Amino acid sequence: MYIFDYGAPTGLRLMLERPTAVKAIVSQNGNAYEEGLLPFWDPLKQLWAADAGSDEGRALRKAISDAVLNLDATKGQYTAGEPHPELIDPASWTLDAALLQRPGNKEIQLDLFKDYTNNVKMYPEFQVHFRESQVPLLAVWGKNDVIFGNAEAFKKDLPRAEVELWDGGHFLSESHTSKLAERMLMFLKNLKW
Repeated sequence: MYIFDYGAPTGLRLMLERPTAVKAIVSQNGNAYEEGLLPFWDPLKQLWAADAGSDEGRALRKAISDAVLNLDATKGQYTAGEPHPELIDPASWTLDAALLQRPGNKEIQLDLFKDYTNNVKMYPEFQVHFRESQVPLLAVWGKNDVIFGNAEAFKKDLPRAEVELWDGGHFLSESHTSKLAERMLMFLKNLKW
């Protein structure tokens, strides 16, 4: 299973539903630990704690929408921490930003931000499964990611996890595509199936 960003908890929930179906995990900035939530998440944590219908909740939604759900912020998620942003195709962030502008989508994104707390509540369940299954895991992360950090946390539960921090940002697969693919293939080839 390949997990990344928001897809990480989705994949890990599937892992809990069908534990024997997941033979290995590749995590590319796909988090499963509270210590991996970097300061980017601080306003979202405030949103989690706020009553959605309150003035505070509405104000937080507007502030987060204004700060995150726009072209500049979307581009920043691709380029922040990336020493060679010219390697990333501008179509990536341009298309993402365009999709964010679809009618009603900002509200959907804000609802997903609000709901993300339910993923964090499941982190301990994911960690129990890691400890009990010792599923092989390769974590290849951009060490300069401003959204998720501390890939080394996987080693608390999976001591044999292979953790590599590369000089890149959140979208490491955009800037290191071939190298990441080669590393994944090597990881999978070396597994004892």
